[in-house]
Amino acid sequence: MSKLAIAHLSTVDAVMGGVIRAVGPYAPDADLECSPFQALAQAITHQQLNGTAARTILNRFVNACGDGSFPTPRAVLAAPETTLRAAGLSFAKIAALKDLAAKTIAGIVPDHPTLHALADGEIITRLTQVRGIGRWTVEMMLMFRLGRPDVLPVDDFGVRSGFRLAYGLRKMPAPLVLAAFGERWAPHRTVAAWYLWRAVELARAGKLPAPLERTLLPRLRRRKKSKKGKKTQARPAVRSTKKAPPKRARK
Repeated sequence: MSKLAIAHLSTVDAVMGGVIRAVGPYAPDADLECSPFQALAQAITHQQLNGTAARTILNRFVNACGDGSFPTPRAVLAAPETTLRAAGLSFAKIAALKDLAAKTIAGIVPDHPTLHALADGEIITRLTQVRGIGRWTVEMMLMFRLGRPDVLPVDDFGVRSGFRLAYGLRKMPAPLVLAAFGERWAPHRTVAAWYLWRAVELARAGKLPAPLERTLLPRLRRRKKSKKGKKTQARPAVRSTKKAPPKRARK
């Protein structure tokens, strides 16, 4: 599958092809066996913390509620707030973990087999009902816990930064613009996002290749006022997604 994805991306996008050749084989760090409850609980405990602090608090949480095994939703609901606070969790994270546990028991957050049967959009809709879980968190879960092949997290800073660097742009692309441009990468947008993250690492090491052609980004149509005077959401203009003839890359 990765060979097929790389061949597709290199064919439809010369700049992406250059990044792929510089990075090498696609090698994501994925855990496809983790349950949805565990994956989201880990995401909540890691929020706004660096790796070392997050791992420490997660281990304390597991030991306090699960006696060394990852706690069940019922164990989290039964855990006193004082116990969770002693593990280093904030009041907001405690509320989020208990909401996650309640929604898991209620079936809003499904088990692994059920989740695998759902479409990406339905998973995002269901899991973002959990307190403290946003779209980005679910997209990371889709990519690295469920192995979904066509996810492009356009709000991710690293993805947007990698795109700016790899394509020789002066400014960060707006999420809607990146989404429109990235349509050419379908149905392998997960792989494209992974290579954009790697592009940031190459740039830091001074090994990012110059773009092989000039990139013309999609233009957003101007917002129009509705009858009530509110502006409608801007949308990419399809006619402007064509690439300009090869020229020297912008700096």
